[in-house]
This record gives sequence, C-alpha cells and structure tokens, in this order.
Amino acid sequence: MTWSIASRAWRRADATGRLLPFVFLLFAVLAGEAAERRYVVAAAHPQAALAGIEMLVAGGSAVDAAIAVQAVLGLVEPQSSGLGGGAFMLIYDAASKTVRAYDGRETAPATAGPDLFLDDDGAEMEWRAAALSGRSVGAPGVVRLMWLAHQAHGRLDWRQLFAPAIRLARAGFAVSPRLHRMIAEDEWLAGRAATRDAFFRAAEDGTTEPVPAGALLANPAFADTLERIAAEGPEAFYSGPIAQSIVAAVAGADPPGRLSLDDLAGYRAKERDPVCRNYRAYRICGMPPPTSGGITTLQIMGLLERFDLGSLAPGSVEAVHLISEASRLAFADRDLYLADPDFVDQPVAGLLATDYLNARAQLIDPTRSMGRARAGAPAGQRGALTPGDDRALPATSHFSIVDADGNAVSMTSSIESAFGAHLMASGFLLNNQLTDFSFAAEDDGAPVANRVEGGKRPRSSMSPVIVLDGTGEFVAALGSPGGSRIIGYVAKTLVALLDWRLAAQDAVALDHHVNRNGATELEAGTAIAALETELAAMGHSVSIREMNSGLQGIVSRGGRLAGGADPRREGVVLEGVAGTSN
Repeated sequence: MTWSIASRAWRRADATGRLLPFVFLLFAVLAGEAAERRYVVAAAHPQAALAGIEMLVAGGSAVDAAIAVQAVLGLVEPQSSGLGGGAFMLIYDAASKTVRAYDGRETAPATAGPDLFLDDDGAEMEWRAAALSGRSVGAPGVVRLMWLAHQAHGRLDWRQLFAPAIRLARAGFAVSPRLHRMIAEDEWLAGRAATRDAFFRAAEDGTTEPVPAGALLANPAFADTLERIAAEGPEAFYSGPIAQSIVAAVAGADPPGRLSLDDLAGYRAKERDPVCRNYRAYRICGMPPPTSGGITTLQIMGLLERFDLGSLAPGSVEAVHLISEASRLAFADRDLYLADPDFVDQPVAGLLATDYLNARAQLIDPTRSMGRARAGAPAGQRGALTPGDDRALPATSHFSIVDADGNAVSMTSSIESAFGAHLMASGFLLNNQLTDFSFAAEDDGAPVANRVEGGKRPRSSMSPVIVLDGTGEFVAALGSPGGSRIIGYVAKTLVALLDWRLAAQDAVALDHHVNRNGATELEAGTAIAALETELAAMGHSVSIREMNSGLQGIVSRGGRLAGGADPRREGVVLEGVAGTSN
C-alpha cells in the first residue's frame, strides 16, 4: 500500500520532471509507516496536490498545505481560480473540535451602484458583455484570506508556502488536455493581447494556436508576483506595482471598470461564524452568507431528515424526487433572502429552525412534484424583498485537506466563469465575480437582496462543508465547483456519504441530479438520465445536460481516512503517513 501511494504520486509528477516532491512524499511514507498519523490532500490537479503534500511532509498544517495548493492551482488551473479571485475556507481544529469560517469573497468598488451593469440607455447589459468588461471585476480576496488563516493556523514560514508554485511557474508545467480544450474552445481569449500571449503559441502558418496538451507552459510574471507576496506578505498584492497593474487592466477594458487602488488597499478578509445544523447523528457545518451555499445545503438536508433515505437505493427515482423537491424549497428561500450580511438583514436562524423546516417539508409529496416552489416566511424576516436573477457559472475549484494532527480544510475558490473577465495583471487572470450580483436593484418597488452596492460582496453558491460526529470528531470535508449547481452536488454527495454510507470515491463519482427550483436536471450519459420518463410522470420538467462538477472530499471512518476525486475532472487524492517527529 505504501509503495502504491508513492509510485502514483511519482507518475503524476513525471510529466514535468519535478522529482523533489516525490522524494519528500516517498521518504515521509516509508519512514512514518508505523506511526499511522495519516494526512490526505484531495485537489483538482496533481501538481497542486503534490504541493500540499510537500508542506505536510515538512510538518505544515492543513492551512499551510491549502495555501500551497491554491498557489499552484492559480498556475496550472488558471481558468478556475487564482490570485485574481476569491474563496471561502472552513477549518476544523482537532484540538478544540471547532470549525472556523473565513470569507475571502470579492467586493464591489466603493463607487459601484445600481447602474453598474446598465448601458448608456439605462438597459441591463447583456451578460457576456458585462462579464468580459472591467465592470465585472471585484477586489480579489484570496490573498488576504490566505494570510488571515495562516496567521491563526499556520506552522511553516509564509515564504515557504509559495515555493512549489514559484518552481513550476519558472520551469513550466505540462498543459493538461482539459486546459488545452478550454483554451481552444474559448472564442475570446485569442482576441486580447494579454491572454493571447499567455495561452497561445505561434503556428507554422504564422497564426497562433492554443498551447497543446503536454507542452510545458511557464509563467515568469506569475512567479515574480508570488515571490513578492512571499517576501512582503499581502501588502505586496494590495498596494504597489501589482495593485497598479490590476487597476490598469480594469481601467483599460471596454467598457472600463471602477476598481481603484483605494478599493484594493481597503479590502479585508473576514472570519465569520460558520452555519451548522444537526443531521441525524451528524453535525454539518458550512459557510454563512455572503455565500448561499451553507444555508441552502443545510436547508436541503434538514428538509430531507424526515424521510428514510437510507432505505432508498442511490440513483433511484424515489431518491431523486425527494432530493429535488427539498432543493426546490431551499432554492426558493435562497433566491429571496440570502446576500451579503453586512448589507442585508437576513433570517438565518429562522431559515434553519427545526419547526420551520418541518413545516416546509410537509409540502413535499413523495409521489408528485410540487412544481415551482414559493419562498417561506421564516422567523426573523424583516421588510419586503423580491427574488433576483442568478447567473453564476461553473468555473471554480475545490480542495479538501486533513493533516497529520487531524486538522482539516475545506476550501472553494473561484474567478467566476472560465478565465474570469479575460483580463490579466501581473501573470494572473482577474475575476468577473460582480456579475453574481442581480443586475436589477428592485422589482415592483421591492428591493432585491443581492443588488449591487459599493463595497458589497456578491452572493455566491460556493459550498465547502465539514461534517462532525456527535462528539465533535471529524467525519468529512467536501465541496465542488459548478456555479449554483454546487449546492445540489454537495447535498447529494452528503446523502451518499451519510445515508447510503458510500465510500468517498463512490460518493463523489455518483451520477448527478440537480434542481434549482426549476427543471430537474439529470447528468447526460449516465444511468440516472434513464429516469427522465418516470420523473416526468411525477410532474417534473426534466432536462438532460452535462454536469461538470469537481468534487473533492475526504472521509474518516473507523479511524481511517479516505479521499475521493471527481472523475469528471483531473483531480487526484494523495496521502501519506507522518512520523512522530512531525
């Protein structure tokens, strides 16, 4: 077993010739076998997972490993996350058996308001035009989030955490087939000089072509940026030349954005109270607003608790129906109530109250779909609100980590849609997260909770979760990319783990079905798509579509850790055994 783990890590690393991480992993596994203090990294790219393992071998914490993983993901998976975006991080502290939540969501410029996504005639901009403009770029939060978490939970020197990403950025990494395909299929990347230079090469006929799969791609500008952050801390990112390059890129877009140097200098990541709720014998914890993911996932699970899901087969029509109906009810509440808590008063306790969820669950007919659900009236509701629009797209990344002391990280990060705003600064792509705001500020005179306001954080669907048992011991860390479908992916996987007791890998690979208070979506090309006729007979409107999730999870059962990496993407699970000296 030991050798198979280490040899798999070597084969993954061999594409770039980077022997050093393999040597660290091999010696850690062989030398520490008897101690059985295991650590696991489940991440969206092999090189990112190796960077996390390198930190854990060096005696780092789960947070140290998370920072190293994120730095490498910004290089090797630039279409999904990076320094130019934001993130949400949950941390489980094994010693205190507590969960802490860190919010690194982007913020709107101070001068942003209801007119941000209106054209010169006062009409709402077309989404794609808005997303590819400077107006969509919010102040990035991931660097300050990593610093804040490291200050509280880090063990290794801050500078050490960026070494793997700097090495790869200088030497180059092997372009994966998935990255090559996404570059080739993006019709806007080649039209902008910065992204063309970054992701295309000169062809023999004098034109340009996407960097081919397997080719080495270096990013010296990104290495320079990481070296500055490593040496000087987050201030190197939020002021000085890097900040100036961000503002220049936003100002030079068409149309230009409003992000300023003051917006960057004033950005702060925040520690918030996690939202937690019991589910059967477990306690599930998620991120609070401004992401809707935590509350909506907990609502789905709370609505399902009165049903005996354990007696149903995974992927059965009965299970898909019940999960879909619970999701309808939760998404109806999500769309109406949830937004940045620093701007919008929202009834969090009421939405998660047992009496409220029990009453809402009575609306679920086990034999017939309710159709479109209406939001409820939880305790604590104040004032009139109206639902906003939802355009979140699936270009995000998730990773889960457990260190040798049992501490865990569940972190989801994003630059929004694939390649973000298609704007680059100092070697990294900038987000288009502000398009997660509702473009309309009000409807029929009632305000939209997720409307644009200066300094506000747009509503997200990112749903990192950590599950504990009844004594506070770690059970699971889980999350996924996927836009607003993230919530459905995570909820279904929690049912697979907690009710059906599937192994971690089987749970994350399970066929997808999602309902966001509309059509019941079934994953194309899978067995679950065959349920279309049965669900339609129960009143569901059914859509068959691709569902490109990227679930990464770690589960503890019987004192043994096991990870799962979504086969729909290129993620891996790597593990090792630490010696007692670590």
